[in-house]
Amino acid sequence: ASHLNYLAHLFLAEDDDDSLIGALMGDFVKGPVSDALPPKMGEAIRQHRAIDSFTDRHPVVRDSKRRISPRFRRYAPILIDMFYDHFLAVHWQDYAEQPLAVFSDRVYRLLDARARDLPPSMQRSMHYLTHYDLLGSYRTAAGIARSLQGIERRLKRPSRLGEAISELDDNLIPLQQDFQRFFPELMAHVR
Repeated sequence: ASHLNYLAHLFLAEDDDDSLIGALMGDFVKGPVSDALPPKMGEAIRQHRAIDSFTDRHPVVRDSKRRISPRFRRYAPILIDMFYDHFLAVHWQDYAEQPLAVFSDRVYRLLDARARDLPPSMQRSMHYLTHYDLLGSYRTAAGIARSLQGIERRLKRPSRLGEAISELDDNLIPLQQDFQRFFPELMAHVR
């Protein structure tokens, strides 16, 4: 499953340029991590994969996925990634020292400056991320809905994923509680 929790991966990355880029690259680089990459970038790709496997196996995340209605259950991993990023954006000040807008802006400037160094498969997604301020847009349900519509357009088979924002409305409180139980454990795991 391709994970899309960009905000969580960036938040959990070390505070340097190569780590931030590597945290995003984890979704776009398959197979063994190349020794040709800068060491911090390679470390961040490995951390990205470790975060994904910890998340996939976590009982609270499994509970969240079960809250998704049968109509969208096959897309539960995508939805929970997106919804958790929404809760992180909404409650950003509970976890981070600098405002989300300041953090996002730094990431966007970095991605613009290093765009040519990114794998081709990643360049279009990262242009979209920066151009539409995706990280900031995650604060609103409308922003999450737009992201889901974007994913829907990229999926091979018809999914109606854009309509799955209803799952956030229908399960808002329990999903938010799941996130608030899970995220501190993920932070501790990464540390």
